[in-house]
Formats: sequence, structure tokens, C-alpha cells
Amino acid sequence: MSEAEWHPSGIDWARPRRDSEPSQPSGLMDLLGVAATLLDADGRIVLWSPQAEELYGYTAEEALGQYAALLLVREEDWDWVIKKFAEVMETGQGWGGTFPIRCKDGSTRLVELRNTRLLDDRGDFYALGLGTDSPTLREVERDVALSTRLISQSPFGLAILDTDLRYLAVNPALERMHGLPAKEHLGRHYREIMSPDKFEVIEVAMRRVLESGVPLVDESTVVGFTPADPEQRHAWSISVYRLEDTQGRVLGVAELVVDVSERYRSAMEATETRRRLALIADGSARIGTTLEVEETARELAEVTVPDFADMVAVDVLDSVLDEHRSASDNGPALFRALAVKAAYPTEAVLAADPPGNITTYEADRVVTQCVRTGRPILIARADGNDLSRIARDDRAATLLARAGVHSYMAVPLTARGAVLGFLGLSRARDPRPFDEDDLAIATELAFRAAVCIDNARTHQSVRTAAETLQRSLLPDHPSRLPGLQVSSRYVPAQAAYEIGGDWYDVLPLGGDKTALVVGDVMGSGIDAAAAMGRLRTATAAFASLDLEPARVLEQLDSITSGLEQYIATCLYAAYDPHRGECRIANAGHLPPVLVRSGERPRLLDLPAGIPLGVGGVPFEATAVKFGLGDKLVLYTDGLVETRHDSIDERLAVLVHALEVADCPLEETCDRLLEGLRHPRDRDDVALLIARAVRHSQ
Repeated sequence: MSEAEWHPSGIDWARPRRDSEPSQPSGLMDLLGVAATLLDADGRIVLWSPQAEELYGYTAEEALGQYAALLLVREEDWDWVIKKFAEVMETGQGWGGTFPIRCKDGSTRLVELRNTRLLDDRGDFYALGLGTDSPTLREVERDVALSTRLISQSPFGLAILDTDLRYLAVNPALERMHGLPAKEHLGRHYREIMSPDKFEVIEVAMRRVLESGVPLVDESTVVGFTPADPEQRHAWSISVYRLEDTQGRVLGVAELVVDVSERYRSAMEATETRRRLALIADGSARIGTTLEVEETARELAEVTVPDFADMVAVDVLDSVLDEHRSASDNGPALFRALAVKAAYPTEAVLAADPPGNITTYEADRVVTQCVRTGRPILIARADGNDLSRIARDDRAATLLARAGVHSYMAVPLTARGAVLGFLGLSRARDPRPFDEDDLAIATELAFRAAVCIDNARTHQSVRTAAETLQRSLLPDHPSRLPGLQVSSRYVPAQAAYEIGGDWYDVLPLGGDKTALVVGDVMGSGIDAAAAMGRLRTATAAFASLDLEPARVLEQLDSITSGLEQYIATCLYAAYDPHRGECRIANAGHLPPVLVRSGERPRLLDLPAGIPLGVGGVPFEATAVKFGLGDKLVLYTDGLVETRHDSIDERLAVLVHALEVADCPLEETCDRLLEGLRHPRDRDDVALLIARAVRHSQ
């Protein structure tokens, strides 16, 4: 760009007008104060402007009719001036330059002069002299030269627009930024060059600056693309200033554009890094809150959608959850879907396997290769062929394509050296393709989830074994109990390591009597279940001897003392239908509830006794009247104990729950479990309810 393009005199600041319409005067002429004088052919002054009076000091009355050389030129310069004047008048060639002028006050002033010959309608010649203060002119020239150089060589984009926001000038830097030469800017409106909607904000800001004069300084950053670099996103910081002349007339605006793409990218990368770290931290906190495989998979899906992916699927190899099914190293792979989640309603969900479904993926599918190799697979930009390899079949591939899936990752769920399944992540509405950094984040999340899934799988295996053992040790009710009707429940704890300690038993005794037993081994897991089984066997053996309840507990106490420091609580009740009586002995267990028609349910006040295994303390038996319709509720602490309530409060809740009108025992069991026990309670429950009925001989 040439300097002339930036010289103020080369810019038409006036708005477009008709030829007959006057324009505003230039402030530059006023700044220079150009003085005009007119000399006749003899060198006498015949015209004298007010600017000449201001520049030279002589009034028109003092100057008119005087010889200019005698009035304005020092004596030593007379010869040269007269000679030069004669040449101009004779040849008609003008002269210009800097010359020392003598002012009225006797001082000498350097004046930039331009002299030219004029011809009037009578054929007479005159000399027109135009002059301005030379130091002022030089200052203006230096300012123009400096600004022109700075603008043309500046790395910042600069544009000057008129009051209608049409381009008057642009510098080379802005040409490069826009990818358009200056000639394609000039005369065009701002919105014609900067067409995207996001630049409308800048146009509005320009008009506000034109009206108020308050500049917009580095307050608006615009992100977009230009013809110069249509593939790369750029960011620009834009400042806008109002331009005025020396008289305060608004000329237009200057736009300063700074390419801050690197700063913008660094900020975006920093933001992305923080987002990814937050995602990992969020995953650490939210994944694995339970020891359930399906819940862990759902937690992984919820962490990754919508902040990381538009859709996620979590599948495991079926052989991981079914120990009887072996995994194949070649051919198709069998997966069981655990979780599917999308950020918004989309057909892509239909391409995934619903949770619980078992689906076969051929050997050439991406997920099969992922679990076989144990390596993540990144498809940054997925085309039709890629979608065919991602989907389980052609229909699923069509659904993915219609949903706009354009980027995909399959990450193995690996824990303790074994591949359990895969995490599948897709993007459709999110225009960003997955990259290597995303793959690293997904791998980290998948690893954390895989460990939790493996722990949950192990937990479920141990829990199933303990629960199976526990249930196998619990009794079936005898088909006939003289004068007695019973109902029972056993509910295992959610955690495998807390299963195994609680039991109940119903033992037929001689003389139509029945023993009702509830106990709780202090401990958990398979060992506690085994200890419980030994105690239950011993209880049945001692009960068969028709021993008194207190005597039975003494024998159990002796056996428990040898069970590797295990202790247990136990409640033993012997019911005699002929006497309508229960004899009850307690070994540190919670008291039973007696429910009698016409009375409020109450906790039986029994000697508490000490737990089995402590030894050395005798037990006592208490006789309790137990007539027709009476109910006795025996239970373990898992039914009533919580972390936040006192045991007395919880026992009161139990008693209150038994105040309802008489209902079947099975229904009462279910109602107590539903009302008192939370599904995620960390203790198992044994519940036994007996009701006295008419004894048929």
C-alpha cells in the first residue's frame, strides 16, 4: 500500500453528495492558516487576505499598494527575489520553497511559499502568492509521514470507515487478515466484508462510537473464519475510535484489529485442560459408589454425557458375568449391554444395544477388535465405511449415519490385566472430532470404571456364594405345627462381606411343643454363615433333647466359645399349646414384640442375658402367656437399627407398625420389611412371626 493512500488529503471524508450540494470545509487548511496575497506586474500588493495579516503581522491598509519585496523581504535578499519574480511573470512557471519573510515586528519567519502567475480577462498578469508557516507545515508533514509508516508497516489491522461505515482505507495487515485486497474494501459497507452474524455486534458498536465518541477499546473478541484461512478458526480483538477534524466535525471511525488467535487457542486449550481434569475428578467421585456392575456402568455413562460425548454405550463380554460361558479369541464376540445414554433424543440410541441385551459382534467390528487387542481405537472422522464397522449391523449403521455421528472412540474396560468389555463414545451435534487427548481421558475413565466393575463383579460372586450358603442353611417350615402358624423372611445385606450372620429356626418338640429361634452371629461373610450353620445345627440337637430354653442357651454358649472368638445373640422360645404359654430365654438379643388382640403391641420385658460365646453367666427363662390369636414377633437388629436413629426410637417404630388391624402373617412380614428397612441397608435381616391358633388333636 502506498503512502498516498493514507495521506489525509487523499481521503474524501465527505459523504456522497450531488454536484450542486456544498461540502464542509477542510480542517487541514484552517490548521495550516494559508495566507493569500496578489501582486500586480510591478510587484505591488493589490490583494491581502486575513490569513496574511495573521501570518505576517501587517494589516490590509498597511500592505495594500506597497512593493512586496520592500515590505516583506530583507534587504540582502532583494536582488534574488526581484529576479525570481521576473522569471515567474515572464515564463509563467511557478516557484515554491521555504523563504525567510520579514514580519511587521521585525522578526524573520520561515514561510513555505507557492507563487504562480495569473491572467485576468483584460490580459494583465498578476502573481499569486500562497504561504504558510514552515515549522507548522513540517510538523504536519512529519505527523503524516510517521502515521503513514506506522500504519502501513503495523502488524495490526487498521481500517478507516466513513459515517456510513463504508471503507475508505485499509492497511496491508488488514488485507492479509481478511484475505481481500484494499481495492475490494474501498467503498463497500462493513457488513459486505464482515458478513457473519457475529460481526453485527461490532457494527452496532461502531454506530454507538459514532454517536457518543466513547471508544471501544479491546473489549470485543470475535471468533470466525476468513477467506485468507477458511480452514482455521481465528480470533480478533477489535477496538473502535471516532475520528474528528480540528473543528470537531465527525469524519468516521477507525477500526483497530489485533489477531489474538494464539492467545485465544491457548485460553481454549487451558479451558479444555481444566475441563478434562474436572471430568476425571468427577469420574473419580461418581464412578463406583456401589458394588453393582450395572450401576457402575450407568455412573460411567452419566459422567461422559453430555460434557464429553453426545452418546455413550457401556458393554461387557458376556463371559465376564457368566462364568459358565467361555470367551473366544477369534470369530464373533458376545457382549452384554450394561448402559446407554444420549445427550438428547437421537436415532443413534436405537443403534446401541438396550441394557440387558446380549448381542453378537462380528470379528471385523471395531468393538470386537478393541476387546481382542486390548487397545483403544480412535476414529476422528468417521465416514460410511467406518460406521459400518462401528455398528453391529447394516440397520444400526444407517441409524448412526442419519443421527450425524462423525467421530467415535472404542476404549477397552481393562482391570487387573483382563479386558472386561468396552466403552463406546460418539459425537454428532458436537462438531469437534475426538483427538488423542480425548482418547487419553476416555482411557483413564474406562480404567477407573473397569476396576469398579471388576470389584462389583467379584462382590456379586462372593455375595451370591454367601447368600446361597446362608439360604441353604435356613430351614423350611414344618408342614404341621400344633397350635401354631408361622411366617418368616430372610433378606441379605447389599454388601457381600455383611452377609451370613442372621438366622431363624422353627423346631418341632415333643408334647406338641414348638421351639422358635432367632439369632445373629457377630461377624459377616462366608465364615459367619458357616458359624451360624454350626449354631443352628447345635440348637436343633439340644432342642431335640427337650431341654429348657435357658439350658439350651447354656449349651450353645459353650459351643460358641470355641468358634474362633465368634459371639452371637440368640432368642429361644418354646411354645406349649396345651398350656397356652411361651417360655423364652434371651442371650443378648433384642426383645420380641407380643401382639395381643384388644391390647397395644408391646416389647416383652425379659432378662437381657449376655451374648453366646462370652461364657460364665447363667441364663434365665421367662414364662409368657400366649393364647389364641396372640402373635410373637422375633427379629434381628438389621430390621430396626440405623446409623442416625437411637435403638429405642426404632423399636418404637416397630411397635407402632404392628398396631394395624389383624392381617395375614405373610402380609405382616412384607409390610414390616418395606416400612422399616431401606433397600441399601448394610445388614441382613431374619424375621419370624408366630401366631397361636386352635390346636386340633
